[in-house]
Amino acid sequence: MEPVWITGMGLITSIGNDRSTVLNSLRTMKHGIENPAMLQGEESPVKVAGTVKGFDVDSPDPEDWIYPSEYRVPRATIRSFSPHVLYAWCALQQAIEDANLSKDELQDPESGLYTSSGGSMRSIHKHFEKMDRRGVMACNPLAIVASIAGTLTFNLVAALGVRGSSMGTVSACASSGHALGTALDEIRLGRQKRMLVVGAEDCNFESIVPFCGMRALSLETNPDQASRPFDKKRNGFVGTGGSVCLVLETESEAKRRGANPYARFLGWGQASDGHNVAISHPEGRGLQDAMKKALKDAKIRATDIDYINAHAPSTSIGDASEIKALKAIFTAPQSVKLSSTKALTGHGLSLSSIMEAAFCSLALKEGFLPGSANVTEPDPELQHLDLLRSSPDLQVDRILSNSSGFGGANVSLVLEKV
Repeated sequence: MEPVWITGMGLITSIGNDRSTVLNSLRTMKHGIENPAMLQGEESPVKVAGTVKGFDVDSPDPEDWIYPSEYRVPRATIRSFSPHVLYAWCALQQAIEDANLSKDELQDPESGLYTSSGGSMRSIHKHFEKMDRRGVMACNPLAIVASIAGTLTFNLVAALGVRGSSMGTVSACASSGHALGTALDEIRLGRQKRMLVVGAEDCNFESIVPFCGMRALSLETNPDQASRPFDKKRNGFVGTGGSVCLVLETESEAKRRGANPYARFLGWGQASDGHNVAISHPEGRGLQDAMKKALKDAKIRATDIDYINAHAPSTSIGDASEIKALKAIFTAPQSVKLSSTKALTGHGLSLSSIMEAAFCSLALKEGFLPGSANVTEPDPELQHLDLLRSSPDLQVDRILSNSSGFGGANVSLVLEKV
């Protein structure tokens, strides 16, 4: 099967809304977590979030939203957007420009678009609220396509004129990993020569606070200490939103166009825990299987991996499960380097896998490794795993990135320096 390259990238994240800002944040370990006004009321036990800067999307009318002028959305198009669709539109525009794709290339039947999101809790809530207050026929005719889990696909495929493969994946925090993996397969099977993959989530009260009911969120009030994966005192994840888009192409197509790749997408694997609807298997058995399958697909061994970008959301149970899974695959004396960038960004839910794949692609291209911030007492169970507590200038060849979601869904991605 022909090699697949990552040739374009777009980023709307808590640590920056463009490649250079994100790169600087990763290198300097500058986090994007704040105390936003939306979480400071008595009704919100959680006080911190990885905020998306430069956007004001609080109005129920998308035409009133404020966002960077270079991403101007036509009025007829934005009417069916929810906040995360706007983030995705902006990330897509960046990625298309970054990959230097023409309109004809974008609308080629051999160019597709895969998306991942959980839909918009705010939009769904507002539409039902209006329906209950004013009656069914008062509903916005675009309410469904603006809010449910497929809203990214509906809106972006139509707005961009995409004619190739399209679908949305919904597997919680593994969603965009599944989207990337299936997009890779779509290209390797010869069905498409190019795939755009985008993940996105809202960043508002309705998308974050409900996780308090699961006792999953950090109740820390200090943004500098809230997200601390692999620390003994970790106490829950920090929510975030935004969007990231990656462009995947066959090597021959990328070379034909003179594209400058970030990385080679070498392989992927997925597996399930078969254990619990919300809690990872205590030994991380599904994640172990996903990593084994990813290594097999990439035709490499565990000893060929130089760095692991862990899922590690900063929850006590989740981090512990992943540590056990990692030690089962990367056995001593191999001292593989490890970190979780969620300490900087917060946890992007269905966005997290593609966001972290983008960070790994930047690391391969720019010759550094992103560190794990906010760790004062590393979990002693890490043992031979080498937790990076800074972001060293270090060129590596291969990176593995993990994601785990509700129901025990696990995805592992393998990226390689071109």
